[in-house]
Amino acid sequence: MQRQRSFQAETVGRLYLVPTPIGNLDDMTFRAVKTLKAVDLIAAEDTRNTQKLLNHFDITTKQISFHEHNTQERIPQLLAKLQAGQQIAQVSDAGMPSISDPGHELVVACAQAQIPVVPLPGANAGLTALIASGLAPQPFYFYGFLDRKPKDQKAEIGELAQRPETLIFYEAPHRLKKTLANLAAGLGAERPAVLCRELTKRYEEFLRGSLSELADWAATDTVRGEFVVLVGGNPHPTTEEDTVDLSEPIPVQVDRLIAAGEKPNAAIKEVANLRHLKKQDVYRVYHHLDQEQEDPTDER
Repeated sequence: MQRQRSFQAETVGRLYLVPTPIGNLDDMTFRAVKTLKAVDLIAAEDTRNTQKLLNHFDITTKQISFHEHNTQERIPQLLAKLQAGQQIAQVSDAGMPSISDPGHELVVACAQAQIPVVPLPGANAGLTALIASGLAPQPFYFYGFLDRKPKDQKAEIGELAQRPETLIFYEAPHRLKKTLANLAAGLGAERPAVLCRELTKRYEEFLRGSLSELADWAATDTVRGEFVVLVGGNPHPTTEEDTVDLSEPIPVQVDRLIAAGEKPNAAIKEVANLRHLKKQDVYRVYHHLDQEQEDPTDER
């Protein structure tokens, strides 16, 4: 167990996680500006992008780049500075560090080194979209970006199909058409959904409808801007137990799992779990054994 008291006197520095606006610079908090002015160094995802923000608020703190391509190189350097007593703020290009942006690995390294990590509240595209979407705000399931490869993306969507929570995704404009088509195919064409475009900016827009309607829109309209995609949860999720036909003979169920690639012992165990039976009993039924014969898969 580790205990962090963020603001007690420490001999080492602190890592401040500072959210930045997702579009409208007026969403920068007073505390965020004050923190960026006070720290010794800002670790930024893109120093050129962050410099525009710093110039706007007259912040002169020195920057160092910290992004997905130099994480392993930078973390030891930043840890050394923190252990020497420097105060460091970490920012991404927009929104909260670590949320579909760099930051998590540095947080883990600081926690392991017992360096305090201090989070500041601020802008987040997913939650900003959620509260105005009209979909159930809780529970929700934040997923972020789906895989770019079509096969892997379809597999991810299939795993999410039964979730009852409102689903939150991020997507780039050039991939939106295909992603919406895959969501409609994998989750159901009539599942309610909302597209949130250019949040907090001049052309902020919400498109509400079914996944099929939104997929049709993306296929015919000019798609611009960064998107948050929200999809209503499955109101009637089914579990593996719901799909079990208890009237079907046990050997048939086991054989089906084996035909799908399961090893015999694993198939027997799965059928036993689904039917709430002992594995030994399913084994005996499957192999047509008398009760007195021992199950060789029994590990007792």
